[in-house]
Amino acid sequence: MIRWVFVIFVVLVVFANLLPWLQKLGIGKLPGDLRFRLFGRIYTIPFASTILLSLGALLLAKFL
Repeated sequence: MIRWVFVIFVVLVVFANLLPWLQKLGIGKLPGDLRFRLFGRIYTIPFASTILLSLGALLLAKFL
């Protein structure tokens, strides 16, 4: 269980660092993604984008 929590944490950190580049493609701006400003910095929690990318990876793995 700890391993899965660690993997999810690492994936979210990588996704958050790639978010500025991915926003040019529309990822991170979907209706289910949360954006808020705290202490002058913008934080993004990409719920909808994560689900969309997970479904894409699942379909890719299923057909390959």
